[in-house]
Parts: sequence; structure tokens; C-alpha cells
Amino acid sequence: MDVLKRMNDAIDYIEQNLEKKVNYKEVANIAQFSDHHFRRMFSFITGVSIAEYIRRRRLTLAAFDLKHHHVRVIDVAMKYGYDSPDAFSRAFQSLHGITPSEVYYSDASLRAFPRMTFQFMIKGAVEMEYRIVEKESFTVVGKKENVAMGEGGEFEPMLWEQLETIEEQLKPYDHSSFPGILHISNAKQSNDVTYMIATATDQQATKEFETFTIPAKTWAVFHAQGPMPEAMLKTWERVYSEWIPMTEYELDEAPEMIRSVEEKVEIWVAIKQNSTDHF
Repeated sequence: MDVLKRMNDAIDYIEQNLEKKVNYKEVANIAQFSDHHFRRMFSFITGVSIAEYIRRRRLTLAAFDLKHHHVRVIDVAMKYGYDSPDAFSRAFQSLHGITPSEVYYSDASLRAFPRMTFQFMIKGAVEMEYRIVEKESFTVVGKKENVAMGEGGEFEPMLWEQLETIEEQLKPYDHSSFPGILHISNAKQSNDVTYMIATATDQQATKEFETFTIPAKTWAVFHAQGPMPEAMLKTWERVYSEWIPMTEYELDEAPEMIRSVEEKVEIWVAIKQNSTDHF
């Protein structure tokens, strides 16, 4: 359960820096995840993005300062990183329902968001099917684009609008030993994601397509069952919140793949042996 300790260490760093600029990449480094994986894992486990958690914690502490220490609004705004009292007032009212100045004389309730702690929880006997696959490097062919990544690691490629057309165009390239359409996402340091609709192939690509080499890796493969996209999102949530914390594996640096073949959807996640003992 080392991953839970690392996640709590990351929360410690955030709490110690709420009055400073929080370095998201440092938070991810403490948790020993890539920035992309940490954002997604945090969002799936907690239901909020890391940025929203930090915002709520700062505004919780700001309300305490105003209510119990009668600190000036402008000083509280500067303390928690807001550029102006107006920006702080808008954010404060959005969360608490009253303006900062009203805190001094109002008996209105304020919202409090406590510090978060990650713990192991047994959720019942809902089994999670997966398989471990050792796969050599292989080439894919398809179309790709760079997409901005959201606060929770989400992204919406414009290529989705061309999905059916691209799938049809890729059929001649489909490799019989690893058939199906692959949705490949590769997070970069710039907070962008390179997204690709592709298929495995051993053929030369024409100019309208690009090729990419998926490195040799060990993969954990999960079957997403049920109506899409809800089933896929639920599977991702369980991968991050249940499977990763309770296995001897950790995420490896490699693109993520969603494989669609014969009406079946699989999530492929690159993994490696955990560098520390599991228990």
C-alpha cells in the first residue's frame, strides 16, 4: 500500500504550500506518478481535480482567518495567492455564498473542506477481471493530434468527430495478430496529450497517416463492460482507486491504450513491478 503513503505525502506538500504557489509537477513527483497519471488518479479517487481541491482548501482557511482572526480582506486575498481583492471576493462568494466582508458581521454558515487523507477501504466483493500481458514493441498507423489536458487529466480530441471515417480507412492496415482500433494517448511535459486513433500494422503507411512505435512493456488489461462511455470511466476509476493501490505493480511511463475489437473494449495500462514492498 505504498501508493497510499505517497499520495498522503503529496497532500502534505500541498497543505504546507497553500500560502505559496503549489508546483503541480512536484506534487506528482512526490506521489511518484507522471503529472498526467497523478491528475487522473486524484480526480478519479476524490471526484474533484487537484486544482479544485487546492482552491477549496485555500478558501476554507481564508474563511477561518476572516471569521476568527478578523484579518483584512485584502491581506487574506494576498495570503492565498489571489491577484486582487475582487478576484478573491468572487471565488469566496462562489464557494461560501456570502462575500468576505459579510463574514465579519453575518451569522451565515460557511462551507469547510477538511484536509484530505487517503486510506485503504474494502468496498465489497465486486470482482475486477484483468490480465497481465508481456508485449514486444509494435508499430501503429493512424491519425493524431495534440490536445490540451484539463485539470483532471481529461481531454476531448476533435478527431472523435471523424472516428467512423478513420476506422474505415484503417481497416486495410489492421494486423491480424493484434486486431482492433486503438485509442492511444501519450501525455507530455507541456500538459498536452498526443492522441491517436490507430491500428497495429506491419505495412507501410500512406502520406495521409502517421506511424508510431509502442515500446515493449508489461501491460495490465481491463475489460470495460456495459454502456459506453460510463463503463469505461467506471473501469478507469477502479483501476486508479482499487487495483493500483492493492497490487505489487505501479504505473510505467508509456502511452495508454483503449482497444476496441469485436464489440469489446479493453483498457491497456503499462505497469512495472513496484520498487517497494507491497505490505
